[in-house]
Amino acid sequence: MYIDRSTVPGQGTVHHLRTRSGDRFALVTAADGAKHILVYHGAEDAPIQSVALDTDEADQFADLLHSAPLPDRVARLERLVDQLTGDGPRP
Repeated sequence: MYIDRSTVPGQGTVHHLRTRSGDRFALVTAADGAKHILVYHGAEDAPIQSVALDTDEADQFADLLHSAPLPDRVARLERLVDQLTGDGPRP
């Protein structure tokens, strides 16, 4: 995936993303923390869709995008710590 990050002075940041297949979308993070996902079609410069996300919605969406859910990642980290410290499995 190709990612291009831009700062819009006084407004926030924009991450433009392009997948291997050429699909384009963007994540806009406003200075106040508001987040919007912009979806583009083909070579169009204007987005065809904008989705506003509240902070908790953005967190839930981000968790879904991970290759493993948060509880699975925490459990994996706990196992790695146990291996490094020589402790047995946690209850």
